[in-house]
Amino acid sequence: MMIQFRPGSHACRLAEMLSVVGEYPAHSVRLLGNERVYKALIHKLTTVQAIRNSRTETEITCRMINISGKGRTGKSIRLYKAAIPILEWIHPDALKQYLNASRNHHFSGDLSHVNRNHRVAEAAAMCMRAGIEYRPYMLPTLQNRKIAKVIPNKPVFYLAKALKDIGGNEMNKTMFTRMVGAVYSGGNCYALYNTRNSVMKWSGMGEFKTLHSLIEIGRLNAGVSRIDSAILFGESDSVAFETLRASEENKRLEFRFDGIYKHIHFIPMNEFGIRLLRLLAVPNWNEKLMDLLFEKEERSYNQGVFEYDAFVDGKYVFAHLDSDIARLIRFKSAILTRHDIQAEILCFPHQVLFIREYLGSHTEIKTIPIDAVEAEFT
Repeated sequence: MMIQFRPGSHACRLAEMLSVVGEYPAHSVRLLGNERVYKALIHKLTTVQAIRNSRTETEITCRMINISGKGRTGKSIRLYKAAIPILEWIHPDALKQYLNASRNHHFSGDLSHVNRNHRVAEAAAMCMRAGIEYRPYMLPTLQNRKIAKVIPNKPVFYLAKALKDIGGNEMNKTMFTRMVGAVYSGGNCYALYNTRNSVMKWSGMGEFKTLHSLIEIGRLNAGVSRIDSAILFGESDSVAFETLRASEENKRLEFRFDGIYKHIHFIPMNEFGIRLLRLLAVPNWNEKLMDLLFEKEERSYNQGVFEYDAFVDGKYVFAHLDSDIARLIRFKSAILTRHDIQAEILCFPHQVLFIREYLGSHTEIKTIPIDAVEAEFT
């Protein structure tokens, strides 16, 4: 049966992803969409198939996909060389982007390079599923010459390589090893990191320089004068817990993630995480969320003596719906030293086990369905 290649089809979306990142981790197919459907398609595309461009009615017969590497986490999905002309069906600049991402279709077998590419690819997939534009050929090119409104108001994801290329020599030395990119949305900017299944190792001064390079890029291209937030992707909540524990054990604030960014939103790489990321991409999401949850007279407006969001019925309420683990550290520190207060934390049902493990029995936990928040945001 012929593969129909049309905008929005599974085959087209897969080719678009490979055009952007070069190679994609085989064990993260679930992030692209329906795992069963994509696995069946990928298996089919590893054999010779007739592929038809539904817009031009042109056809190509070849293997589209090649699976390389070993082990559960080392296998990569790559374009087969004979299928590279398909990229011209996507966009006039898709081929150029692919050759740039794949080093002219020459892939390194070095595990650190593969892991780096996989981390970038997973972040791109999360953004794609959350409705954040991630394809470089669909985004304005960044510049470093003057203050100009280059970055659009809609949610967009710029790969670290695009930021590195425009950021100058200092950024080239520091940022390309850890940060996978940045999301801009409605005047906000988030540095993106993907720690996968291990605790992120921060480089202290290197991350500090990265942040200030990002601020300069934002100032020139988006009118963003302040950046204090990051998004940290991880495979599960256990990664968030271990990250918090490692941070608490490190007494040197300059080497801790919450010493660089005031807000760190931990996003698990699963369907719940995609929904959470979609909420964070809504312009002015925090104010909308606070208005949804609390009356104006209940809110703290960040004026309290410690970090909480509202004072309701004699309780200090902290909303963790944004999955901000840097704030959570500060909240825990406050409630452990102030035994005279009653505290309550509000979260999504998916976050309860993580919150209970981290805070113990120090606070009461209440939940709100994510569907209810999504309904108000759309």
